[in-house]
Amino acid sequence: MKRIISFTAAAFIGGLFSLMVSNYFLFDSELISSGNLDNTAASNFNYVSHPTSSIVPVGDFTMAASKTVNGVVHVKTEIEVQNAYNPWADFFGDESGIEPYIQKGSGSGVIISDDGYIITNNHVIQGADNIEVSMNDNRSYSAELIGTDPTTDIAVLKIEGSHFPSLKIGDSEAVKIGEWVLAVGNPFDLTSTVTAGIVSAKGRNINLLSSDPGRKIFPVESFIQTDAAVNPGNSGGALVNTNGELIGVNTAIASKTGSFSGYSFAVPSSIASKVAEDLIKYGQVQRAYIGVRIMPVTETLANEYNLPNVKGIHVKSLTENGAAYDAGIKSGDVILQINSKDVNSVPQLQEQISKYRPGDKVTVTVWRGGTEKNISVELRDNDGGTALKTFEKSEIKEILGAQFSDISDEIKTKLGITGGAQITELQRGKLSSSGIKKGFIVTKLDGNDINSSADLETLLENRSGGILIEGVYENGTKAYYGFGL
Repeated sequence: MKRIISFTAAAFIGGLFSLMVSNYFLFDSELISSGNLDNTAASNFNYVSHPTSSIVPVGDFTMAASKTVNGVVHVKTEIEVQNAYNPWADFFGDESGIEPYIQKGSGSGVIISDDGYIITNNHVIQGADNIEVSMNDNRSYSAELIGTDPTTDIAVLKIEGSHFPSLKIGDSEAVKIGEWVLAVGNPFDLTSTVTAGIVSAKGRNINLLSSDPGRKIFPVESFIQTDAAVNPGNSGGALVNTNGELIGVNTAIASKTGSFSGYSFAVPSSIASKVAEDLIKYGQVQRAYIGVRIMPVTETLANEYNLPNVKGIHVKSLTENGAAYDAGIKSGDVILQINSKDVNSVPQLQEQISKYRPGDKVTVTVWRGGTEKNISVELRDNDGGTALKTFEKSEIKEILGAQFSDISDEIKTKLGITGGAQITELQRGKLSSSGIKKGFIVTKLDGNDINSSADLETLLENRSGGILIEGVYENGTKAYYGFGL
């Protein structure tokens, strides 16, 4: 009997203890899920801080989202695709012989100024005949293409108006691996959508962009990698920190299915903002070069050069009479820093140099003979010059990639036009990239009548920024094209 009482008492005490423990954890869980941030529950949360922001609890991104969703836009494009000539068309009475069709595309963009300048990706608008921008409040605007930069996959658009909601550009170099970020864009043709993740890596080169030496395109890739969900339609959208500042332009995902699978990549704001500023101010990117051929430092090289750490960039050789060569940098030097910023990979060096223009001076810290040495280098363009580039008449045809001629009276009569400049030859250049085809007759440039090829060249000579041309093909098809100079 005593044993039965003893077991019963033990069971009662054990049950009471279990109930107390259960109630304690149930009560604690309720505090966390309800979001109650009083002093009792505060210890159950982790916080993330940013140099320019107040402390933000992980999981609460409402402030950053509210600052950004209205400044991220939906970009819609139309490309008029010309089919191949159909020899049977004339037989059946179709005078055109060509049946063009409209190819549509979409992406995202970020408003960076209250007067309507927008950053997006070059691949979002490449070849577009018409570009339309939709705001988060469903307002729509026709967009002008200001300029493009295939080297970084950045483009700039402009919409007419004022007091647009814009994003403040943040410091992508201050972003740390593991820091929380938001991706804001328009995936799957939805209105502004926000996803969250962390910075997984910086300075990534994923061989996304194509090199084209003939057009002087040498890709600059130093992507911010995140695990924030990015899907088709997010390209050109914003990557922002917890303070709602733009730190990157979402550009690509690593996926076998075409949808998000854990890795996304953004052009850092340090690169994107400088490219955008150049396109707006100069009509082209003022790109600087240091003139070195390099490779990362390995453990073997570190031991050979008595480096204290396996860090830096090894200079294999130099461009003769280039910026580094003339400044005194030598083959075998190890570049440690550019203006006190560490560079430990090729993408990091590219990112640092891409922030500057020809003629800018930077301090390059190198390791030589067992000691550090600071060397002042005046950066140059890819032709070896230090002056900022302006368009000259002789360069226009090369930049456009086209040759023009006056049109005959016969064509004028056939099309009912008074004049124009016809494209007789078309290579790689601004015009082919915009989608224009050989044989197109330019009749207007930015609203100005074009009566001859000389008119066109004269108007283009002093033009910069966005250009809109209109005209007609010999089959009567009218078209409009925009591009940046």
